[in-house]
Amino acid sequence: MFKVDVPPGLVQGDVDEGYGPVADAFRRNFAERGEIGAACAVYRDGRKVVDLWGGYRDGRTRAPWLRDTLVTVFSTTKGVSGLAVAVAHARGWIDYDATVATYWPEFAGNGKAGVTVRQLLAHQAGLAAIDRPLTVADLADLDVVADALAEQRPAWRPGTRHGYHAISLGWYEGELLRRVDPAGRSLGRFFAEEVAAPLGAEFYVGVPDTVDPDRIAYVHGYRPAELLLHLGTMPRGFVFGFLNPRSVTARSFANPKVLSQTGNYNLPEVRRLELPAANGTGEVRAIARAYGDAATGGATLGLGQSTLDALVRPAQPPTGGLLDVVLRVPTVFSLGYVKPFPRLRFGAAGDQAFGTPGAGGSFGFADPETGIGFAYAMNRAGFHLWDDPRELALREALYRTVLGERTQRPDPR
Repeated sequence: MFKVDVPPGLVQGDVDEGYGPVADAFRRNFAERGEIGAACAVYRDGRKVVDLWGGYRDGRTRAPWLRDTLVTVFSTTKGVSGLAVAVAHARGWIDYDATVATYWPEFAGNGKAGVTVRQLLAHQAGLAAIDRPLTVADLADLDVVADALAEQRPAWRPGTRHGYHAISLGWYEGELLRRVDPAGRSLGRFFAEEVAAPLGAEFYVGVPDTVDPDRIAYVHGYRPAELLLHLGTMPRGFVFGFLNPRSVTARSFANPKVLSQTGNYNLPEVRRLELPAANGTGEVRAIARAYGDAATGGATLGLGQSTLDALVRPAQPPTGGLLDVVLRVPTVFSLGYVKPFPRLRFGAAGDQAFGTPGAGGSFGFADPETGIGFAYAMNRAGFHLWDDPRELALREALYRTVLGERTQRPDPR
């Protein structure tokens, strides 16, 4: 694993009075937990109370992480992209309990006619892996992608099981949004115009060529085989599935194969794609800002009470139980988000929070109970599905030490 010593002077930013424990934990990540470059931001009741960044945006060249550094956040993108779908719901374009085929007739083929939007967004549709081989060039053509999605046959009866739609969820969300938006915009364009712009937040689903690539943090990734060295932190079933190219786990992450390695997200041709589940790139404070709006009524985004009520409501689990067919551990999903459960406790005790963690350790979420929008991202990929020790230390400092809320550590049972 790539390591580099980071001088204390490269840790910058500020926090409001009372939030010093979060800054302390952030500094310890560099001193004790192998951090190379990272940022953390927190909004509370609409006000930015934590804004920290530090280390190197590129550990190879020792280029410092600056205030405006952008970073790719992998599946933390899912939650940010999910706000675009939530905006569509708030505008009356989407009913979560309607069938996807209501809006996208071609989707009905091959046993998908009864799949609801709610099931799709909860990873219950059986569409985690796409059988048609796709190339990077294919992914740049939304019509080609839509055809591949529409012809896919579910891997299980929708609603009976769930399995992490690691890459495909974003494509399905994007095509659904393209169908219901009167302007027919892609999710990346819709997000830019209807989410990022109103918030004044710099975050991209598909990095435009106008963005200076030197502003983007270099991801210090790992080869898939290195997962075998971390069976104590990664679920064994997930690791062995990921390394078996025929498994639904591997096929969910590796079509095309270039998407299966974290380091490949440094490639300009991958950054440029619209991968609404995987390659969102932006300022970390932009994620916290977006979730902060959702946590405090969604006025800037116009989410409305019915949409917010749907997002905080407990998940509707599949009839066959919580074991994730792809990740091979229990998970809980709702409307494009992860919801708190014993193995991933985040937010306050009422479990109204919603968000998504990303490969390597990033995490962003909204917690309406405390009015918190939280985000952390880094450029050294770690080996946890969630609760990376660096991120967890920040969240624990915020919730236990500052807010006096419940521990964020998982239930050991």
